[in-house]
Amino acid sequence: MPIYEYVCGGCRTRFEKLVRRFGEDVVCPSCSSSAVDRQLSVFAVAVHAAQPTLAGCGQGACAGVGGCSASECGGGGCGMPS
Repeated sequence: MPIYEYVCGGCRTRFEKLVRRFGEDVVCPSCSSSAVDRQLSVFAVAVHAAQPTLAGCGQGACAGVGGCSASECGGGGCGMPS
């Protein structure tokens, strides 16, 4: 049973509706109009990842502005631009 996003053609209210079966009538919860349009749904995924520590750098994750000053990093050893 998918949840669809709709926008009402009358009052422009945006809402979501759990659709139990194909062809089910959907009405606006604000004005009860049946002139609603299903919208293209978008989603986002948030992931929290720890900063990697890179061997040979000596400056942690080389995440500072301009990279770190260790010679391994300046030469491209950690993949960060110098």
